[in-house]
Order: sequence, then structure tokens, then C-alpha cells
Amino acid sequence: MTLHHKQEDKPNQSKSSDKASGPMSGQVFDVVVVGAGVVGCAIARRFTLEGAQVAVVEKATDILDGASKANSAILHTGFDAPTGSVEVSCIREGYREYLEIHNNLALPLENSGAYVVAWNDNEVAALEAIVGQGHANGIADVSIIDTVELRRKEPELSQQALAAVAVPGESIIDPWSAPYAYLRQSLLNGGEVFLSCEVTGGNFDGQKWQLQTTHGTLNTRHVINCAGLYGDLLDRKILGSSDFDIKPRKGQFVVYDKAAAKLVNSIILPVPTGRTKGVVVCRTVFGNVLVGPTAEDQESRSDACTDEDALRALIASGTSKVPALENMPVTAVYAGLRPATEYKDYQIDAKPKRNWITVGGIRSTGLSGALGIARYVFKLYSDLGSKHAPVHSPKNPKAAALAQNMQRDWQRKNHGDVICHCELVTEREIQQALSGPLEARSLSGLKRQTRVTMGRCQGFYCSARLTELTEGHFDTPLSYEIGKSGRDHD
Repeated sequence: MTLHHKQEDKPNQSKSSDKASGPMSGQVFDVVVVGAGVVGCAIARRFTLEGAQVAVVEKATDILDGASKANSAILHTGFDAPTGSVEVSCIREGYREYLEIHNNLALPLENSGAYVVAWNDNEVAALEAIVGQGHANGIADVSIIDTVELRRKEPELSQQALAAVAVPGESIIDPWSAPYAYLRQSLLNGGEVFLSCEVTGGNFDGQKWQLQTTHGTLNTRHVINCAGLYGDLLDRKILGSSDFDIKPRKGQFVVYDKAAAKLVNSIILPVPTGRTKGVVVCRTVFGNVLVGPTAEDQESRSDACTDEDALRALIASGTSKVPALENMPVTAVYAGLRPATEYKDYQIDAKPKRNWITVGGIRSTGLSGALGIARYVFKLYSDLGSKHAPVHSPKNPKAAALAQNMQRDWQRKNHGDVICHCELVTEREIQQALSGPLEARSLSGLKRQTRVTMGRCQGFYCSARLTELTEGHFDTPLSYEIGKSGRDHD
């Protein structure tokens, strides 16, 4: 296992030495994965387990800092994905593998089931087609239920609901522990990762790539572009052209207090449109209720701000479906960007003459499809002629237990102080996140690993203690961030 993390200049600290221009590693890797989102992490894991020498390059301070940091945290079956698409095959395979490995990696899984609810006659008429699509996609247990059965399952649902499609296999999971575990497994079995490191150029001599980065060069036989929101730009920068254009799509979310969890038993899905899956109401594995996302096309690839009108519309949408939410406080709001393209399907393409594979256009189903995407990409890679001996008896990391239905660290002995009382985050959990592989180098990264500051008070009570615990660990000190903005926004 090797972790490389270039420390950037910090406020009020002396400047570091000039950025390196020579090789960052003496090794010629089999594969360099560009981008440490959920898909990049899953691909790094798969290739490492298959015996390839793998390095991951990520321009952000912490992993999962792009599109992967904000999603609905649902493990989809693929019942409503386009039939015959690459997406549906990857989701089905990813779903299968997640069920296969989640115990070994201690990944959360709560089989809540889902209901696609019809709220008017036109939507009722569309339910048969949804069932037909589910069956065509190999999800045989999808079926229509009437309002009697729906209300038995979801007694707090609005009386306006007319019927629904039941999808028993849909589940809720932790959006971040899985990709962290994927990448950690790669590192434990010989992979490398270079953080705070952006790819700036590259040359291919017919056999191997020399990738230029902000901290030196990397030599590799193959490159896999998992740059997410910047995937088309990376293809253009290095290859000269891209087969698709990223059209960033913002999704805003509202998170209700844990007291709301008793109101929703399952994942409440809308009848989808041709453009979006629509606004979902569901519990989270952390004990909250989530409403979202919106679907707002925009030009910016980095602006994930929320706005009051959209949030009020989400609250109204949630309340119309589950009226008792009206009396529940909102704990948090957030937004994420999805790398939509002009195409509905994933844009995964191998360029054999360049030893390059692009993995783009992974929109709202990346968390569900990641493991399947990794297998799909490894097959493309193998078809190019590369062969390796799989790792014998690979090492398995254990994900941090953050879900409500798991034994939490505060329930174990010798955990130190409880630092974040809203989310019951212990001092030991914070120290582990700050000291192990993929140590958090920002508050955002620490949040994803521990959920600290993500509860009712949003860090109001624990920020001072966190400033002490994180001193010397963050690239930008927490005290500087708090002084600059008053509070952190992920």
C-alpha cells in the first residue's frame, strides 16, 4: 500500500518547495486511473484484485470531492434503466457484487424496498410499462400494488396516492463508506494513490503513457479516464477530442431531522420522466429522511450552491407526499452535480490504439453501478490483450460503522470523548480518519468518513474541539475556514 499526498501551502505558513517536475514513481504502472470518485475507486479495486499494478490520481485534497460527494445513497436494482443499455448491465452486476461483498467489507445495507407511486391517472396508466421494463431488465419481482397494500406499507403516505409499482430489491446504503472501502482495498493489496495531483498533459509512445501532473510525471501502460464532471475536458486535453459533452446537472436535497424517520418505511419514487428520475423521499441509513434531487442544467462544473426557491419546492414536494413532514425540522440542505451528457446511456469507450479507456456520463446511478462498471471496464482492458494473475487471498478492509442499524463506535469501550453529539461521533473515529490510509485533509473529507458536524447543530457545538483535534492535519486549518465563512458548507 502506498499513499502519496502533496501538501499544499497553508495560510500563515511558509511556502513549500517548488513543485516536482521529475518522475513521481520509478514504477511503470499497468493502469493509471484519473479521478477518485466512486467509479474510479471501484475500478482501482477491481484492477488491483485482478493483479494489475494500479495508481489513482486525484486533483482534490480528499477522494469523492466531485460528483460522488452528493447523491441519494440508494442501491438500485436497475429495474427502470434503459433496457439493453450498458447502464442496466452495470447496475445489475454492481448490485449483485455489492450484495456479495458487503459483509466482508462491513458495508451498510438496509433492504427497505421501493415504491414507484402514481399520483394521477396518467401516471397510473404508466405503471404497466414500468413493470414491463423491470421484467425486461431481469427484475422479476417488480409488480403493481393497489392503494390498500400501499397504505399498509406506508401509512403516512398522502391519501392522494392512487397506486404503485413495488420494487422489493431496492435498498439504502452509505454513499461514502463503499468507495472508501473500494480504494482502501486497492491500497491494501498493492495499489497507489496520488492526491492533490492534477493531470496536465500526456504523451503516448505506442507502448506506454507518460502523464504529466502538477507534481511530476507518471509512467503507465494504460490510462482510464474517470474524471467525472471533467471527463470530456480531459479527453480533449490529452487525446485532442471527446465523444461527448458534459452538461452539468445540479441536484439539490433537503434532509429532515431523525425524528422524521418513523414517517417513511421505504423509498418513495416518482413516475420518471424522459429527463430525470424525479424527486425521491426516503430514509437514510443515518436515520434521517431525504427529499430530492432537483434536476437543473447549468454551465458551471463546480457551482453546487443551493437556492431558497428550489429548497422550498422540495419541501413542498416532500410534504405533498408525506404530509406529516410539515411538522418536522429540516436538519441540512446540500447540492451535488451530475455529469450528464447529450446521451442517456453511460459513455464508456476503449481506444485500443492509444491504450486509453474513457468512463463518462455516469449520472445518477454511479453508486449502484460502480462495481459493475469496474468489471465492464476490466473486460474492455482484457480484450486489448492485457493479462494478469489475480491476487490470491486479498486483504479486506472494514468500513467505519456509521449506519443507524450497525453497532457504532460510541457503543464500544475506550472510544474517548463523544465529539459530535448530534451524530455520536467519537474521538477515536476522528483520530482514525485523520491517521489511516486516505486520511482526511479537509473538513469535507472528515465529514464523509465520520459524519462529524452533519447533525442538527451543523457543527455549532463541536467546531472548537474539532479545531484542536485537526490541527496540523488539514491542508487549510479549520480555524481559518471557520473565520472565513462562519461555518462549513460541503
